[in-house]
Amino acid sequence: MSDDDQQSDDTPEPPESKDTEDKEDKKEKENKESKENKEDSDRDEKEKEKERERELAAERFKEYTRAPFAEEQGEDAPTDLAAASRTRRATRTLFEAGRDLTSVDRSFISSAHFGDIFLGTDTRLRGALRSGPVPEDELRRLRRAHVVPDGYVRLRNALNARSLLVLGAAPGTGRTSTALSLLAEVTAGSGVRRVDPDGGIRRLAAQLGSGDEFPPGTGYLLELSLTRPGVLPPDEMDLDELATALARFDSFAVLVVTVGSTAGPLLAGRYGMLCPPAPTQELLTTRLRERLEERLGQRIKDHVAAAPESALSMEQLLARAQELAERAEVVDAVGLKDLRPAEAELLASLLAGRLLGDLSYEELLAGCRSLAAEQAQEWFTGVDRALTAPADGKKEGAGSDQRPGTAALFHPVAFRIALAVLGGASHSAVASAAHLLTWELSVQCDPDHTPARPLFCDDPVADLALSRAELTDGQVEVAGAEVAARLIWYRGGALPSAVLAELWDRHFPVRAPVVRWLRLLADDQRPQVWVRAAVAAGELCVRDFDHGFAELVRPLAEGTAHRRLFAATMLDQAAGHPSHRKAVRKLVEDWSRSATWTQRSTAAAALGYGNCADTTDDALDALARIGIREDAEQSLRAAAAFNVVRLLALPDSERTAKVLRRMADWTQHKREGYQTLGLAATIWLAETRVDKLLIDEPEPALGERGDWPLALALVAARPELALPVADLLWTALNTARSKDVAMDALERMLRTAVRKKGAEWTRPGLAALLPALAAEEPDRRRLDWLLRRMMNDPDDPLPDARARSLWRLATGRRTRSGQEERSHG
Repeated sequence: MSDDDQQSDDTPEPPESKDTEDKEDKKEKENKESKENKEDSDRDEKEKEKERERELAAERFKEYTRAPFAEEQGEDAPTDLAAASRTRRATRTLFEAGRDLTSVDRSFISSAHFGDIFLGTDTRLRGALRSGPVPEDELRRLRRAHVVPDGYVRLRNALNARSLLVLGAAPGTGRTSTALSLLAEVTAGSGVRRVDPDGGIRRLAAQLGSGDEFPPGTGYLLELSLTRPGVLPPDEMDLDELATALARFDSFAVLVVTVGSTAGPLLAGRYGMLCPPAPTQELLTTRLRERLEERLGQRIKDHVAAAPESALSMEQLLARAQELAERAEVVDAVGLKDLRPAEAELLASLLAGRLLGDLSYEELLAGCRSLAAEQAQEWFTGVDRALTAPADGKKEGAGSDQRPGTAALFHPVAFRIALAVLGGASHSAVASAAHLLTWELSVQCDPDHTPARPLFCDDPVADLALSRAELTDGQVEVAGAEVAARLIWYRGGALPSAVLAELWDRHFPVRAPVVRWLRLLADDQRPQVWVRAAVAAGELCVRDFDHGFAELVRPLAEGTAHRRLFAATMLDQAAGHPSHRKAVRKLVEDWSRSATWTQRSTAAAALGYGNCADTTDDALDALARIGIREDAEQSLRAAAAFNVVRLLALPDSERTAKVLRRMADWTQHKREGYQTLGLAATIWLAETRVDKLLIDEPEPALGERGDWPLALALVAARPELALPVADLLWTALNTARSKDVAMDALERMLRTAVRKKGAEWTRPGLAALLPALAAEEPDRRRLDWLLRRMMNDPDDPLPDARARSLWRLATGRRTRSGQEERSHG
């Protein structure tokens, strides 16, 4: 290399070259910084996206802890589950084992023979004499066996004073016997005649004193039928004319009428009086004595001759009969608080036959069960017979065939049906439902005409008398508060089942209007109405499940949330019968897999009752299938989670442990759907009160804590459950999507320690749960933060003393003496 070349290499670079290098370094540095900034921005964006996803997940999770039975669209208010639970428990007692519809003996013994005893109770088969003198031997027997009702003397004085008495009562209450007895007394043996009422009272007034048929001093009995359409009661002027004629010939008359809206004006007038029923015990004793004396006297004599040492006096036999009648099984089989004369006669025959060995005990019970069934049959047979006859005496096809008065005709039977379905509800609720059913029956009977709807025809006294009902003072729940109300019941636990069985088994055409009516009741938001209707509808399904499923269960299961809950209650009621349990469980199992979300929703609600699956594991498997399935239409996770928790409160300790274990397994599952289901069920466990679980009978220890959160009620009743319940809550508190909801649930539980006035509330449950929930230092710090937040709450600050008490519950431990100690951990 030459010197020139070497000199050339050592020559400094030009300024332009250095600037270029600096620019490149600066550019590279800027690019690096830009890349780093972009990476930071991407990381921030990803963090923000994750935070948004967490917020969305937490928001979605909240939906799984809200109103499981609320409407999807246009929700008015969530279902009042506490009131529904209490109503269901009260209603099911009317249809429990031994008095359900399947136990009603349909082999009526109105004309049956037991040994040598003939039992005749059907008053419709006897056929009252239309007109003519009453035989003397009938009056003699009446004087011997008649049991006078309370107020009998007042009735007799009124008849003596006015010569005419309009006597109102329900059929079968002994009103005719009372009328005959009154006439026999006031005429002093001059004779009593029955008079055909078709001629009217004007004709009777004109015929008095003429000929041998209407001699002076006679007593006349007229049984007026005022229930036929178009029949008008006699007016007050006609009654005055008859009373004047009777007084002129020293005669007397009693007009027997059925209480009701038509007879109201008659009974409210100067001649009208109500006929009270005879006292049941005296009536039964009298009939017993009569039966023993008339039919069994000779057998008693033979028994004394054959075995003098075992001979029993009449009083001893009566005492034994009374003891037999008071047995719980016999009382339940009879199922009536008050007996009418024909019923007392039948029961007396049955008891006498059992005492003397003519009847077995099972035959006695079967005969007793037929009493309510016979009453129901009498109430409904031939009600609309008058409507099928030509109106106004015209032949068919001649003139108008419109038959007015269908509403008045059907109202008594509608009221009996409504009372069978809604017994125990307020009188206003039953009356309102009865009017709805009256409309449906009228339209079904005469679809070509709009039925008249009387507005001022209700007569509560008549409704009670015609339906063997009674009013009691009680309470109903309105918007979560109890208010005073007049409740109405049948006077006898056998009548609701008997009425529904008679209706469903023997009168098929009436099913259509009753089904429409039950669907209307399914939309009623009042628990006292819809719960009772659902239970009764479930019992009707047992009578004919194919029809009930097609007309009620399936249509309602495809409706609103409220209707689906109604259908689920029906299914559970049917599952309570061994004859239908297998079919119902198969149906619910299929619906839990259905592609139709409304059917899955109904299945979830039915599973929560605890009767619609073979085992607890089967129920939990079905609820898991429903809960983890995500549809574009609807998620049922809230419904599934809530019904999982309902299973926890049922009276089965093994079931409770299984459900808690399954919930823990779900929270640890690898699939997010199971995790969310377990977490949602945990929140329901922490927040749901025991009395809002819509179950029949919770575990006894839980029933005493109805307004407690279920989690606290469980650990207070069974301390060994404190650890598994605390583990579930700990998991929910430490999971991102559920921690906010879980923290709010824990706060609400802490506020239930004592009541507003300072009385202890759930403190024993918190004392069992909090130490297990705050076992580690991070858990205690979280509890400390929560208590401080509660103390600083501007709307509802937690008192300092109460916060310290809760802190001591969580951080102390109990000795055997029950004293609190500071933890050293």
